Amino acid sequence: MRIKAFKAALPHTLPICIGFLFIGISYGFLMTSKGFSFFYPMCMSLFICAGSMEFVTIQLLVSSYNPFYAFCLALMVNARHLFYGISMLDTYNHMGWKKWYLIYAMCDESFTLNYAITPPDDVDRGWFMFFVTVLNHCYWVTGATLGALLGYIIHFNTKGIDFVMTILFVVLFIEQWDKSKIHFPAITGILCSISCLFVFGSQIFILPAMAAIIVCFMVVNGKKKEKMIKL
Repeated sequence: MRIKAFKAALPHTLPICIGFLFIGISYGFLMTSKGFSFFYPMCMSLFICAGSMEFVTIQLLVSSYNPFYAFCLALMVNARHLFYGISMLDTYNHMGWKKWYLIYAMCDESFTLNYAITPPDDVDRGWFMFFVTVLNHCYWVTGATLGALLGYIIHFNTKGIDFVMTILFVVLFIEQWDKSKIHFPAITGILCSISCLFVFGSQIFILPAMAAIIVCFMVVNGKKKEKMIKL
């Protein structure tokens, strides 16, 4: 059962592997360039399951420590994980002990794969999701550690390399668009995000955009319930 789940999960994570290795290596290089030993990116990639926040943490480590600022920054950068968790509550509720690791190690890529992909009928979904998460976690830790070690002997400009993950999410979005017959959630998310980006700017638009999306969904669901009651 576990071997089948591993074999089913592995092919889906290989595109993530490529992106994570490239970005992880660049992260390791960046940490080394700031004077940190390989131990820092290795441990941070292992315990901080939020790639964007790990890059932000570099600046927090080299500047004066402000706990409140660090808390607000982490909340703003990773607020989307709240919505990931809510959408997976019912799914993770039946995973036994595995749910604790699935919750802890959830990242954008693992959530996308676990939410969007249905494993074959003869594969246990719990183990499938577990191995998707474990593999992605291992890719990131490996890339960050390798980059930090190589950073001692190799120096090059890694600017723009994180764009690989942007392209990956675009591909996943298009795939979900093609599979789904209802495009209202996607269109709502795009419009709310673009609107908040123009209004609030690129630094703080995420939280307002998520709030706007929730309000839109609540309004639509409320209208649907009213129609059902009338019927």
